[in-house]
Amino acid sequence: MSVVLTEIDDRGVATVTLNRPAVHNAYDGAVIDGLLDGLARLAGDPRVRVLLLRGQGRHFQAGADLAWLQQVAAMPPAANRDFSVRTTRAMRDLHLFPRPTIALVHGACFGGGVGLAASCDVVVASQEARFALTEVRFGVVPAPIIPQMLKAIGLPQLRRWILSGEAFDATRAEGMGLVHEICPTGGLDAAAAPLVDAFLRAGPEAVAATKRLTLEIAGQLVPDAMVDRLADVAATQRASAEAAEGLAGFLEKRHPAWYRG
Repeated sequence: MSVVLTEIDDRGVATVTLNRPAVHNAYDGAVIDGLLDGLARLAGDPRVRVLLLRGQGRHFQAGADLAWLQQVAAMPPAANRDFSVRTTRAMRDLHLFPRPTIALVHGACFGGGVGLAASCDVVVASQEARFALTEVRFGVVPAPIIPQMLKAIGLPQLRRWILSGEAFDATRAEGMGLVHEICPTGGLDAAAAPLVDAFLRAGPEAVAATKRLTLEIAGQLVPDAMVDRLADVAATQRASAEAAEGLAGFLEKRHPAWYRG
């Protein structure tokens, strides 16, 4: 079973579906590789005019698979770092995808899932959606998604949510600029339809050039040197004693040692 599904309809609307519903689409190495491969193929396909990103099952995406992170942290340093490089590149590839992108968010959108949503041009969320940048609560650093989060909500908002790990609802997400549209539960496709039509009305090459230029002027292209820096920080912290305790605490259903509440 493929953990990342891709399809293109006859209008040129591509859909990328995260497909690990049993673990709320939490990402591991296979999901990251599936995203890298799928996005590369779709970016090079001249039929594609719009890309939709969605999650299979009850939730959009619950962040990293923490059991998998434990395994990665125990790998040799080069393999640990390679996972962070690939994760950072997957986020960047979505962020820089040459056609308009729309994230359709329902249920849980946590950790890297928030980064995936923020990497899209438009985010549509159903009213029950919940968001949280949870990484610091497990002693890890959400380095691969920081550039996209800064783009989406700005530094004043990000300083609170990325440092506290607090959860917030769709209404608050809309207020801070992460979410563009809120729809009733079950109404994501209907809410996205006019957005898709609007993008299809625009000249595809003009859209691609406009998107690239806009990101360039905003300083949002995420050069390779920044990818390396983000990967180094993420991999180093993931291999730390603090991360080992944070991940163990979650998997053992207990508070980490640093919490004295």
